[in-house]
Amino acid sequence: MRHWNRKHFLLPSKMQFPAICYRSSHPYGNVLIMSPWNYPFMLTMGPLLGAVAAGNCVIVKPSAYSSLTSEIIKSIIEETFERGHVDVITGGREQNKELLDIRFDYIFFTGSSKVGKQVLEKAAHYLTPVTLELGGKSPCIVDETANLKKAAKRIIFGKFVNAGQTCIAPDYILVHESVKDSLLFYLVKNIKEDILNYNDYSHIVNLKHFNRLLNLMEDENIYYGGESDNKKLYIEPTILIDVDCESKVMQEEIFGPILPVITYKTLENAIEYVNRNGKPLAMYYFTQKSSRFNKVLSSCNFGGGCHNDTVLHMATGHMPFGGVGDSGMGGYHGKYTFNTFSHYRSIMRNCTSFENPLRYQPYSKVKENILKLLIR
Repeated sequence: MRHWNRKHFLLPSKMQFPAICYRSSHPYGNVLIMSPWNYPFMLTMGPLLGAVAAGNCVIVKPSAYSSLTSEIIKSIIEETFERGHVDVITGGREQNKELLDIRFDYIFFTGSSKVGKQVLEKAAHYLTPVTLELGGKSPCIVDETANLKKAAKRIIFGKFVNAGQTCIAPDYILVHESVKDSLLFYLVKNIKEDILNYNDYSHIVNLKHFNRLLNLMEDENIYYGGESDNKKLYIEPTILIDVDCESKVMQEEIFGPILPVITYKTLENAIEYVNRNGKPLAMYYFTQKSSRFNKVLSSCNFGGGCHNDTVLHMATGHMPFGGVGDSGMGGYHGKYTFNTFSHYRSIMRNCTSFENPLRYQPYSKVKENILKLLIR
């Protein structure tokens, strides 16, 4: 990490020669990090480490929905950092509003698209640069050439980890009509074997989101699951079939253990369907045909994704993670987090007394021709 903030020397252009040119990182200054409730520790400390490494002072605002974790974060930060270097503000909407009315040099927000728009609106008042890590309806396409057994296992893992409360979880499946029944069989099989066979299946974060998820399932065709317990905030892993594209469950990010399965006839149909739902944070495609995967890559715009897998594209610090359009802006993880919280300045040091007469008046045709040769 020490070499991240070293000067990166560059060759001077012909017009700059014999100057010294380099690019150097510089902290933005005062940074606000607003983190969500679904992975409250990781999605707070990850950005914070990069912001501090880049030399910024930080105010951290964790989610009020995960208040116990917020208190742990507050305790760790107060023991580790001096007051004024990194501080934690806890609370709810009132505290969020007050913070967003303050001028910061950079804002890093992870959360819903709805709140992300409010953050961007507030930041625009001061022309504050932002990173928005949002979500969206991340599709999972399964074609007729896919290994259905492996596809189902990997989809179930990606969808139901943390009870679907993951921004990059597969939001819905688009399956070729010829293999729909086989895929459904393996999906149910893996729910029973890999999810319900253990005691660590997550529950819903609070009653508000519990009721929202139940509302999304109303009047839908439940193929499997659907049971719930409002006292335990438990919703059984649920598969929906024959879902209409205009239904409630297809109008917002699900962010819970509900998996709609929709059929398609041709890959063009699937691509068209995906592109109608904005630019998702993630895209997953199960196929044995690399040409088809490449076609989806060139036809759809999304944050990141996997070929024949789900969610693991973000499990590394060597690749940036982030969305595009509706699913956010900017990226981070590893060195890319340091880059996000750094402004890179281009510096030229003129270390000679030589004066290049070409840049000074009077200008002539001879000078013009020489300049054309130099800038080719």
